[in-house]
Amino acid sequence: MALPNTSTGKKLVKRHDKSNNLEKQDDGEQPFYASPLFDFLYPFKSPESQWVTQYVIVLFVLIISTAIGLGPYSGFNTPPMFGDFEAQRHWLEITQHLPVSKWYWFDLDYWGLDYPPLTAYHSYILGKIGSFIWPSWFTLNESRGMEADGIKNYMRFTVLLSEVICYIPGVLYFTKWAGRRRNQSPVSQSIAAAAILFQPSLMLIDHGHFQYNCVMLGFTVLAINNLLDELYAMAAVCFVLSICFKQMSLYYAPIFFAILLSKSLFYPKWFNIARLFAIGSATVATFIAMYAPLYVFGGGASLQNVLQSIRRIFPFARGIFEDKVANFWCVTNIVFKYKKLFTQEELQLYSLIATVVGFLPAVIITIFHPKKHLIPYALTACSMSFYLFSFQVHEKTILVPLLPITLMFVSSDWNVLSMIFWINNIALFTLWPLLKKDGLVLQYFVCFIMYNWLLGNFSFVTPKFLPKSVTPGPSMSNVSSHYRRRSLLPDNIIWKLIIVASYICMLAIHIVDYAVPAPSAYPDLWVLFNCALGFGCFVLFWFWTYFKLFTLRNKTLQDI
Repeated sequence: MALPNTSTGKKLVKRHDKSNNLEKQDDGEQPFYASPLFDFLYPFKSPESQWVTQYVIVLFVLIISTAIGLGPYSGFNTPPMFGDFEAQRHWLEITQHLPVSKWYWFDLDYWGLDYPPLTAYHSYILGKIGSFIWPSWFTLNESRGMEADGIKNYMRFTVLLSEVICYIPGVLYFTKWAGRRRNQSPVSQSIAAAAILFQPSLMLIDHGHFQYNCVMLGFTVLAINNLLDELYAMAAVCFVLSICFKQMSLYYAPIFFAILLSKSLFYPKWFNIARLFAIGSATVATFIAMYAPLYVFGGGASLQNVLQSIRRIFPFARGIFEDKVANFWCVTNIVFKYKKLFTQEELQLYSLIATVVGFLPAVIITIFHPKKHLIPYALTACSMSFYLFSFQVHEKTILVPLLPITLMFVSSDWNVLSMIFWINNIALFTLWPLLKKDGLVLQYFVCFIMYNWLLGNFSFVTPKFLPKSVTPGPSMSNVSSHYRRRSLLPDNIIWKLIIVASYICMLAIHIVDYAVPAPSAYPDLWVLFNCALGFGCFVLFWFWTYFKLFTLRNKTLQDI
């Protein structure tokens, strides 16, 4: 009788032992212990049951997103311009009824197309499908401002579909990859995926306010996954697709450039010309593929058509900021009236300098230490620099740094998890004025409370005041004071004081905003308080991110 393959047998034994070790791991030492989400998924903790867990998570993501979509949206019942919902609907309309040569020139005083070409192609496909179902939804000019139930349901469905195709698979793959290399149990990997997918800010903006940020962020996650798998040319392709869907993805560009350059010139050997050529060719080819239709079908002014799309993508004429946003320029504008002190060209230069100075240390660290576990920290430091200091930032732009921030939920460090909980809450708080304007007050508070409860941020009160019938699993009914303490706040006393103080200020601003009308001379006073608190917290978190970059740069994934 033939002997079994020895190497294969060793691999099988090794995997079996690893699974047994994960199952024997002390539950209290796992991330998100003492959270209802841990208890809900605990029955499926065995590796063989993880397919069930994934379906449960995705199903609940879709249910919650659909529930949010039952509410109002940006521009609901507010003619003549309406809002982002009408902008997206209008793009579905013009891309299918007008030739490509007119896409970026039509109706610029209304909601002219001002996103990169992949958004236009995305709109074209969804518009064709929608017109097949009900043509009057997208009749050129005649359907302007339409708010019938049918078009609302279809538009909401397109966001769900885009998220399922572009965003959710990438997140699930990322959490599996990171969790296995940190020796986390399968249930911990699933909970990390749920923590990322249940992020309330993205849910409320995409499914409430109405946008397709999930597509841009999904391509970015796919680019990160390819970096983790060392498929650098494919990472470049995915990141270019992200940029070509929404230009805000450029906030990540310096870090992707640093990683790909470092891997081509320094690691694992000097001057890997073949890799450099593959990355460069893939990048150029993807850009050409995205812009080629604008040129080929541009009519008699093909080059002008391409240039017009680029001008529309970068709207410098709008000024350094429009609405109130929790960044440097808006908050300090309370004291220094920048638009009166400087010309627009000067403000563009100063914001560029401030942004470059902000992200340059992250780029330098990434070039010399292109390690996989540093990618979320580097992307956070870089994108937060853009959010805080760059030109023409919107409040919704916080979703860009929030992606790498929430990807850190794969960490096993309770102090890191506590910081991410906190900054997610702060980010959601800064979206309050926008969501309030959209009529999404109920959705805001429900998502705020539900997210913190599910992930265990209220576990310090649950065992004391709630019956065990509300705590379905092992952790909530048996949580010790040790786990209870660290599931809410980090160990550092200074950070504890900062976080508690920020929560008290958040509550006070909400109470004042509800109970006391803003003075007529300062109608945006409470909004400015919101922005000032958000800006201060974002700056502190930005510094913390850099501290982690410096301290982790010489460590390996297994060390953290």
